[in-house]
Amino acid sequence: MTEPNDPSSRWSDLERPPLNVRALRHGLIRPGGLWTSLDVVTATGSTNSDLAARAAAGVAEGAVLVAEEQTAGRGRLDRRWSAPARSGLFFSVLLRPGADVPVHRLGWLPLLTGVAVATGLARAAGVDTSLKWPNDLLVTVDGEERKAGGILAERAGDDAVVVGIGLNVSLRTPELPVPTAGSLVLADAVSLDRDTLLRAVLRSLERWYGEWRAAGGDPGASGLQEAYAAGCATLGRVVRAELPGDRELVGEAVAIDGDGRLVLRTPDGERHAVGAGDIVHVRGA
Repeated sequence: MTEPNDPSSRWSDLERPPLNVRALRHGLIRPGGLWTSLDVVTATGSTNSDLAARAAAGVAEGAVLVAEEQTAGRGRLDRRWSAPARSGLFFSVLLRPGADVPVHRLGWLPLLTGVAVATGLARAAGVDTSLKWPNDLLVTVDGEERKAGGILAERAGDDAVVVGIGLNVSLRTPELPVPTAGSLVLADAVSLDRDTLLRAVLRSLERWYGEWRAAGGDPGASGLQEAYAAGCATLGRVVRAELPGDRELVGEAVAIDGDGRLVLRTPDGERHAVGAGDIVHVRGA
């Protein structure tokens, strides 16, 4: 039997109750829907790594893996992501777009996920979430934009993509990994119920993914390109794109092109499209 102060106990932090797996499955898994399975583990290194292994074993599209605590969560460029147990949402989903979507359109999946998360949080948490290209989720804390989450999409075999989402929900100021980070509680969210938030995000993701896939991955026809541009905090700002090899490109972010790349207009009037795979950092200049 676990003791009340044992981190593995469901009573170790009464302000951070465990997810209700049975209720989540009941609310999300249905015949004909995208989500086919949902598992919650107490702790793991990385839900992306674990779900990629399941993908290699042939698990069906729509598998969802949630961790109450991630001990080795990863972001872009192998950056680490960690937070106290049950203080956020740390989960991955398995998608198999298959022949419906050309390979060159798969780069839209992290951007699509960003739109879905922002849409779901607006409804469930009453928080205005903006998107920093290519994969950061921003909230406003005391008038300042702060990163509250991130998205990581990785290929898993020939036909599968694992998309991981990390979102700070109830992290208090002393718990933040860096002072510039944020969370939903610091952004004055109207709800911190992780069950409610997870259902809202997954339902939003199901809707956006379904429309994008039905359009053959076309970001224009599916409305995705317009929606992302509307919620992208990077557009309209002068930014410095740090590139591999100690190179940099400074210009105004003016558009997201059809391949999901950020288009910068440099002072000489030239336009340059940079892809997420080419970027080390995009910072305000």
